[in-house]
Amino acid sequence: MSSMRKYRINPETLLYEIDKVSVKSRFLKFLFTLAGTAVMCLVYFWFYTAVLGLELPKTTILKKKNADWVSKIEVLSKQMDEDESTLAGLQMRDDQIYRNIFGMNEISPEVRNAGFGGVNRYEYLDIMGPNSLLKKTTIRLDVLTKKTYVQSKSFDEISAISKRAGDMASCIPAISPFLTDDTKYRLTSPFGYRSDPINGTSKMHTGFDFACPPGNPIYATGDGVVESVKFELFGYGNSVVIDHGFGYKTRYAHMRSIYVAEGMSIKRGECIGESGNSGRVTGPHLHYEVMYRDEFVDPENYMDLTMPKEEYAEMVKKAAQESSKVLTPHTRVKIPQ
Repeated sequence: MSSMRKYRINPETLLYEIDKVSVKSRFLKFLFTLAGTAVMCLVYFWFYTAVLGLELPKTTILKKKNADWVSKIEVLSKQMDEDESTLAGLQMRDDQIYRNIFGMNEISPEVRNAGFGGVNRYEYLDIMGPNSLLKKTTIRLDVLTKKTYVQSKSFDEISAISKRAGDMASCIPAISPFLTDDTKYRLTSPFGYRSDPINGTSKMHTGFDFACPPGNPIYATGDGVVESVKFELFGYGNSVVIDHGFGYKTRYAHMRSIYVAEGMSIKRGECIGESGNSGRVTGPHLHYEVMYRDEFVDPENYMDLTMPKEEYAEMVKKAAQESSKVLTPHTRVKIPQ
C-alpha cells in the first residue's frame, strides 16, 4: 500500500525519524472528522430550534419579508373595498338616474361582469393554494379594473347623449298623430286589457285606436328616425315605426299609404302617411303605440288632445317647410286647412 513520508522526533535519541502514515488511515480520519462535524451541526440546529424554540436567521429574514408583503396586500385589499363601494354607488346612479333620464336601458350584470369565468387565467397562482391572499387580491383587482372600464364607457355614452339633451323635448312623442279635430276621428279602444274584437278573448291592447275614414293624414308625434316600414297582409298591416331616441319609439299601424322610408329623419308634425284598414282589422282606424325602453306605455300620457287645431295645423305647416323628405307628386304632404 502506498504511504506518505512523515517525520516525528524520537524523545530518547532526540532525532527525527521517518513515521509512515497510510493514505487509508488519513482518509478514515477525515471521514470521522466530517461525520463528527455533521453530527455536531445537527445537534446544534436541534437544540437551537427544538429546545430553545428559536428560528434560523434566514427563516427569520424570509418571514419578515413575507409579513411586509402581507401588510401591503392587506392595505391594497382595504383600498379596493372602498373603491368597490364607490363604484357600486356610481353604477346605481348610472342605471337608476343618469341612464333613466335619457331613456337608456340599464347595463345588465352580464355586461358589467363580461370577461370573467371560463379559462383559468390565474392558473400560475394555483401553486400558492386556493386560499392564497395574493391570488384573491389579484382576482379582485382584475375584476375591479374591468368593471371600472365598463362604467367609464357608460359615462362616455351618457356624455354624448347629454349633448343632445336640448333636443329631448322635441323628440318625446307629445302630440296626437291626428289633427286635434274630434270631428275627424273618435277614440274606440284605449290602452289596456280588452276583449279581442275578432275572437273575443281577453288580450292586452298595447296602444290607442283612432277610428276614422281611410285617407286621414297621420303625423309624426316627435322628431326621430324611421326605424322600419312594413307592408303586411295580417297583423299591423302597413305600418311605420319611428325611433325618437332617449328610449322612445312610436308605431303607426293599419295605414293605407306610407310616405316615408327606413332611415329617414322625421320632424314632429311631418305627415308620414294616411290612415286605412290594412292588416288584421274590423274597420278602418289607426292603431298608435308608444314604447319606452322597449316597454309599451299608455299613449294617453303622451298626447294633448286639447291642443287647438289651429296651433296643430301651424305646427304641421312649419314641419312641412322644414322637411328633409324628398316628396313626389303622389306622396305630397297634406297640410290641414
